[in-house]
Amino acid sequence: MITVKNGLLISVEGIDGCGKSTFIKNLQRKLQEHNVDHIITKEPGGSPLGKLLRQIILTKEVPLCSKSEYLLFAADRAQHIEQIIKPALIDNKVIVSDRMGDSSIVYQGYARGLDIDMIKTINAWATNGTVPDIIFYLNIDVPTAFKRIYERKEELTSFEREHEDFMYKVKKGFDELFNNKDNVVKLDAHQTPDTLAQQAIEVILQKAKK
Repeated sequence: MITVKNGLLISVEGIDGCGKSTFIKNLQRKLQEHNVDHIITKEPGGSPLGKLLRQIILTKEVPLCSKSEYLLFAADRAQHIEQIIKPALIDNKVIVSDRMGDSSIVYQGYARGLDIDMIKTINAWATNGTVPDIIFYLNIDVPTAFKRIYERKEELTSFEREHEDFMYKVKKGFDELFNNKDNVVKLDAHQTPDTLAQQAIEVILQKAKK
């Protein structure tokens, strides 16, 4: 079993429809093949509290203002770090999380128009300064992402129901945020799922050896 001293925290980011779920499923298979001790988690919904908050956020059965939406994500994030991520890091596990704090900077900051510096401050407070060691950014164009979303023929989340203009703001936000970050690995999400997973596992194994 491969473990990593002090653990390894990985987040997977990208616009809706970029293929995060498929990517993580295939990456998990690669981690298992290489006998890497790992967990798969997500925001929102990685903790028991998060599951309740996820239902509120993604269905929006009651209206949420932008600040309320973000603060629910922040509450989920605080619980996620404390209950799921910190113990896994102590156990020297590789943690793969479907979204983390950068999604809030992009979705509620760049796209919703909330104060980005305030979001960064609250994120840092909620996570006690915990940040991913690796961010896999699944980069894809908006039209292709929308095509994928509607081809799934599944019930759409509140974010997937947003107008296309919103998604262009999200795309621009990710591109700007990740332009010069040392921990970001940009992957072309137009590639096959197996190719993407292979590229990712190579990065993880190299990082684990250091």
